Amino acid sequence: MTYLTIKWMHVISSTILFGTGIGSAFYLLAASIGRDARTVARVSRLVVLADWLFTTPTAIVQPLTGYLMMRLTGFPVSSPWLAWSIGLYVVAIACWLPVVWLQMRLAAEAQACAVSDAGLSRRYWRLMSAWIALGVMAFVAFVGIFWLMVTKTL
Repeated sequence: MTYLTIKWMHVISSTILFGTGIGSAFYLLAASIGRDARTVARVSRLVVLADWLFTTPTAIVQPLTGYLMMRLTGFPVSSPWLAWSIGLYVVAIACWLPVVWLQMRLAAEAQACAVSDAGLSRRYWRLMSAWIALGVMAFVAFVGIFWLMVTKTL
């Protein structure tokens, strides 16, 4: 594989990873603000599905293609911009893993609320608060990574 092919895969997968994250966050947050448990149950199931279909594969492709580009270009992992990018990626993924679990809990809780024809529960909102906090941290980490990848400076 040539460097440009690997770089193209890296850029496309980062776009899918970031775009899916932003889109999922927007739709789940917008549905939650609407407070209709049936709508939230449907949207949260789709957000979980999107994570498995799009986020998971791209979260795997990113470090693989990044490593291959490092090898092909000879960039040492000790380059400050690269070391920071890797560190921020670890932070973002460390936030994302519990987010996946939280999304599954949010979907189950919203479904239970919809079945009982109740509003969204306090438990739902506690889970949502944690989901938002982790999502914001991952978003900031990804924005930092994009900056570092484009500028290759600190």
